[in-house]
Amino acid sequence: MTAPKFETFGCRLNAYESQAMTDLAGQAGLENAVIVNTCAVTAEAVRQSRQRIRKLRRENPDAAIIVTGCAAQTEPETYAQMPEVDRVIGNLEKMQASTWNALAKGPDFIGETERVQVNDIMSATETAGHLIDGFGTRARAYVQVQNGCDHRCTFCIIPFGRGNSRSVPAGVVVEQITRLVGQGYSEVVLTGVDMTSWGADLPGRPQLGDLVLRILKLVPDLPRLRISSIDSIEADPALIEAIGSEHRLMPHLHLSLQAGDDMILKRMKRRHLRDDAIRFCEDMRSVRPEIVFGADIIAGFPTETEEMFENSLHLVEDCGLTWLHVFPYSIRQGTPAARMPQVEKTVIKERAARLRASGDLAVTTYLCAQVGRPHSVLMETPRMGRTEGFAEVHFATDQNEGAVVQITPGSVSEGHLAA
Repeated sequence: MTAPKFETFGCRLNAYESQAMTDLAGQAGLENAVIVNTCAVTAEAVRQSRQRIRKLRRENPDAAIIVTGCAAQTEPETYAQMPEVDRVIGNLEKMQASTWNALAKGPDFIGETERVQVNDIMSATETAGHLIDGFGTRARAYVQVQNGCDHRCTFCIIPFGRGNSRSVPAGVVVEQITRLVGQGYSEVVLTGVDMTSWGADLPGRPQLGDLVLRILKLVPDLPRLRISSIDSIEADPALIEAIGSEHRLMPHLHLSLQAGDDMILKRMKRRHLRDDAIRFCEDMRSVRPEIVFGADIIAGFPTETEEMFENSLHLVEDCGLTWLHVFPYSIRQGTPAARMPQVEKTVIKERAARLRASGDLAVTTYLCAQVGRPHSVLMETPRMGRTEGFAEVHFATDQNEGAVVQITPGSVSEGHLAA
């Protein structure tokens, strides 16, 4: 029996779902297949997946190549037209056992099912949070608590790949995390597409902070809880309370900021202004002085002038950002931003490089400030772990993988701390 191979592009949620599909395909008995879980966040991500599919076909001439994920959901025809592809499956279908059972009916399954199975993702009403007990290293597990997005930012295609926002009930999340702690995990990361919308579709409309406080209360043996990414303008009072009062909630937030200029933010159809982002970071530092921020920022959004870009560049310092995810703007057909006046590609590339350089300097400055300070480090491998603020630490001797060790870093080397 040849077990299916998986190739995953994009976010942690995609990686989570690839693990779920691995289990579903294995339970169905699927053999001799390569599954490509695509990302649609940029045109470059789509290009890379197509390039990889062509290579996978050359490397696996006799295997069935099945393409799924956000890009398959938003532009199934792109993959259906590729001669290397045998099946295109939508984000809704990929989480259903019936899909994999149909594909695994035997060696001739390629001829037994429709070549393109992509239905309306907006009809999805459930997440796949119940399918697996997290994934990751033996130290850190990722737990899906939410999927989809109800917002319609003008640059973003993801709601059309993921559907509307839907939440995993708190009880299911708590049960899952309890099992993970029992299996020896020291840290759990809550993941989703639009985390701060968690609970809006559940009875009583609880909020993300309510979920975080409930987890920390009902799973007292969980050493560390981390939140993957939030929309700062939607942070609720209970979440802010948890950040300020719960030491087991890691002092590290990744913020969906996207830009630092008010006009660009309005054209993006974001729900915050520049001062809102700065105020949020200041407020969080007032309740948790050691908190560390990451952020997503887009360079070269349509109509962006040099002055507008400078506002985004200065946001790194004004908010005190450390871990930057810089995205050169990429046209996604079907979005309002695709119809706006575009910035020259060479200018976009240059602005992205300047943002990344600013981010590199911020990381170096932050790491240097950690030298000589005590930290708790979660060991991901025998010689590498991460601090509470997600800084990478390298060790000269082996440590127990999954353990939380106390260290005082002695130096900084090539983007990480040395213990």
